[in-house]
Amino acid sequence: MEFRQIDCETPELVWEAIKELRVRGAPAIGVAAAFGTVLGVQNVSDDPAAFFEALEAVTAYLASSRPTAVNLFWALERMKKCASSHTSEPVARIKRALLDEARAILDEDNELCRRIGRFGAELLPQECTVLTHCNAGGLATAGYGTALGVIYAAQEMGKKIRVFADETRPLLQGARLTSWELLHAGIDVTVIADNMAATVLRNGWIDCVIVGADRIAANGDTANKIGTYGLAILAKEHGVPFYVAAPFSTFDLSLASGDRIPIEERKPEEITECKWCGRPLAPRGVRVFNPAFDVTPARYITAIITERGVIHAPDKAKIQREASGS
Repeated sequence: MEFRQIDCETPELVWEAIKELRVRGAPAIGVAAAFGTVLGVQNVSDDPAAFFEALEAVTAYLASSRPTAVNLFWALERMKKCASSHTSEPVARIKRALLDEARAILDEDNELCRRIGRFGAELLPQECTVLTHCNAGGLATAGYGTALGVIYAAQEMGKKIRVFADETRPLLQGARLTSWELLHAGIDVTVIADNMAATVLRNGWIDCVIVGADRIAANGDTANKIGTYGLAILAKEHGVPFYVAAPFSTFDLSLASGDRIPIEERKPEEITECKWCGRPLAPRGVRVFNPAFDVTPARYITAIITERGVIHAPDKAKIQREASGS
């Protein structure tokens, strides 16, 4: 395993990083898009018309990188609103305001993830074994994590936490990223193949399942990495709590249900070829179905853990109350 930091100095490099999963995880995608917007307008002339034309172009371009994670579109809209609130000021001042806004999105994500972690950690017993899927830690956020943030916070409280991490086919985010994060945090972690989850649940080894989210509809239906839906069904069958950890920026209240969440389908080579060695894993020419996400109906979700608190047995009314602060 190798940890490598890449520098994205143009919006094209930011777009490519998001598209190719060099930046991945809904919160991290939102942060990257905000800074990508800054890069896209930094060299535009001080003519207001040219500036706002460039702003529209770069935000539309970045929005085309991936369709499912709503934080991408939330961050881009926030950047456009920021610019619009400074229209009476010189373009140089608007550029500075956009940079400040991107930095605010970064800082806010760190803080709200820590609040998610604290709320979620309260749900875990003093000794707890967690099953998780994909990666929702510091590598998927501004630095702390949502699902893994709950685990980190529980550890900080002195709780004894053990984790089983699904490998998460086809790109192995659990095996490559989650296990790496947890090992470096000193947390006991065991990687399992995705098709072993039913066995560890049946064996009674799991106290709860915690996952992140890429988009949550108004009724609580949740899109997350492919395989999450099946894991939720397994947890329900075995009487194990299934928690989703996500900030409110991941909610899309414009969508009544998960049926309307757009699901990205990725290139077949992710399944038919080994990404790291280039060797074939399936016969050449075989048809491939490769959705990046699936949708877990709210009825399978024990609670959604947000920076504002925990929404137990989520439904439209509870989510709306939490969103409005009432």
